[in-house]
Amino acid sequence: MTQRFDSLGAAVDVLLARIPGPIVLGLPLGIGKPNPFVNALYRRIKADPTRRLAIVTALSLEKPSGKSELEQAFLAPLVERVFRDYPDFDYVKDLRGPGLPPNIEVREFFMKTGDYLHNTAAQQHYISTNYTFAARDLVGQGINVVAQAVAERWQDGVQQFSLSSNPDLTAELVERCAAAGRPLLKIAVINRQMPFMEGEAVVAPDFFDAVVDCPEGTHTLFAPPNGKISTTDYAIGLHASSLVQDGGTLQIGIGSLGDAIAQALILRDQQGETYRQMLATLCPDGLGNRELGRFAEGLYGCSEMFVNGLLQLMQAGIVRRRVFDDLATQLAVNEGKLDPATLPGGVCMTGGFFLGPGSFYQALRDLTPEQRAQIDMTRIDAINRLDAHGGAAMDLKRAQRRKAAFMNTTMKVTLLGAAASDALEDGRVVSGVGGQYNFVAMAHALPDARSILMLRATKETADGPVSNIVYRYGHCTIPRHLRDVVITEYGVAELRGCSDAEIVKRLLAITDSRFQDELIKEAKQHGKLEDDWQLPERYRHNTPQELDAKLHPFTEQGLLPGFPFGTDLTPDELKIVAALRRLKKATQNPVELVKLAMKAFWEGKEAPPAYLERLGLDEAQGFKAMFIRKLFAGNL
Repeated sequence: MTQRFDSLGAAVDVLLARIPGPIVLGLPLGIGKPNPFVNALYRRIKADPTRRLAIVTALSLEKPSGKSELEQAFLAPLVERVFRDYPDFDYVKDLRGPGLPPNIEVREFFMKTGDYLHNTAAQQHYISTNYTFAARDLVGQGINVVAQAVAERWQDGVQQFSLSSNPDLTAELVERCAAAGRPLLKIAVINRQMPFMEGEAVVAPDFFDAVVDCPEGTHTLFAPPNGKISTTDYAIGLHASSLVQDGGTLQIGIGSLGDAIAQALILRDQQGETYRQMLATLCPDGLGNRELGRFAEGLYGCSEMFVNGLLQLMQAGIVRRRVFDDLATQLAVNEGKLDPATLPGGVCMTGGFFLGPGSFYQALRDLTPEQRAQIDMTRIDAINRLDAHGGAAMDLKRAQRRKAAFMNTTMKVTLLGAAASDALEDGRVVSGVGGQYNFVAMAHALPDARSILMLRATKETADGPVSNIVYRYGHCTIPRHLRDVVITEYGVAELRGCSDAEIVKRLLAITDSRFQDELIKEAKQHGKLEDDWQLPERYRHNTPQELDAKLHPFTEQGLLPGFPFGTDLTPDELKIVAALRRLKKATQNPVELVKLAMKAFWEGKEAPPAYLERLGLDEAQGFKAMFIRKLFAGNL
């Protein structure tokens, strides 16, 4: 029988009484964690060294704070406005600061990108696993408690719960523990900010052993603001959008690159001629092999992560191809024997978890019942694996996921086609494998699907730009035998089924031109290119300046806005952010910094008083503070 609690403390009391030994607490990734409950339990265990607690989870989110004094001063009012009463995790604060107490440890299988590169405790306790194996591995870690934030509704006098943002692993965890004969205490904490999502996310109240309904349980959801889409992102997004087939299936990710793809798809559908003009400027080999038409049939969204870009595509009428849970029906629809418009049911979007800006959550809360029914939030094994539930389920997925374009980002690609997406070559983890390997493998298992890996051609470092296409790398997430399509801002490299020499040539064609000669030399030294081979001249102009010149006219026309789906930042904040980014980039290059400083002092510019007050520079004293003040003004 489900127990009801109106306080966090009472629920923690019961948990400690029910499990007298070590507690292994499983938490959903992202926003599905019940933060206040986790903090209450953590504080209780921290104060009692006789008890032990292991937290096994992924993506523990915390409010941004900034690294420099300028960043901290700028972020403080923004964070207060956007994140409001979102409670950070005590275990994250301790992990970043003084360290966890000896009786508590945290193990994550996906970390906030780049945030723990220099944190030895986080690096040592990281669990490398595919997303589809996470539930299995959580059981292997000895999980005996799972706690989750849920949405609640009353319908016809009956209370219902929704796993909302995270039906991804919970049901599978419950099944696996039951099959192994392991007791699992299941705790739900109602958060009335969570959107109530349908599909497999809906569970009966007795699914949980304990339900906590208290004021502290409801709080603002973690909502990262939309990132600004750069020229580089738009170029990648335009290339990627031209590989999406009408009537197909789409997966994209979060962030500015995902938004760039969504905006490019909307442009393709709504402004076809202009879209073709933009793409033509980016394609030295022409548009002969690209998809350029409108979406007459629409797309089916099938993505482990349901992101704002996919919702925008739903609202634009592009993600609208419904799929059905009956194989005969789906096959008849695919063959044109049944008109899906005449059929009841079906969904056009399937997701395992979601994360996005505050406007995204509000849009989900505002969906009509008919719109909400189009979205199936479900288990991650059902999304990321074709073979998760037997042959009949696999046949159905193959019928639903026709002409799929599975798009993922990566950090490095070798000239032979391997990709590193989760860690550096020294072993330090940047983020995690997540479901990337699953989708790459699935693209090869489906007859007409493609795995599309996207990366920016270069990365800025303290020593200047470096190429993200390299001859070799000491770590890989996607092995070279699963190479398929790679995209940079300079083009598309089709690698599937190609010889090593051809793969090298195709990747060199989309490499930043500042690094092509060095890579050609190394490839020839290792016998992967003919000694007399020359890179065609049309690929010799891959530079940021050339790229900007090609897309600048379209940017000026307002077709490639920095924030096509809105932003939480005010116009003044956007100006400050742009100046701070330029200043931060300059600090990585001493020569550039000196040039900027001389220019700022020579021109005698001053920033608006409100900007200086926001950054704590309005009463700058001393050479360093005045120097920063002048640099900031010079970068506005």
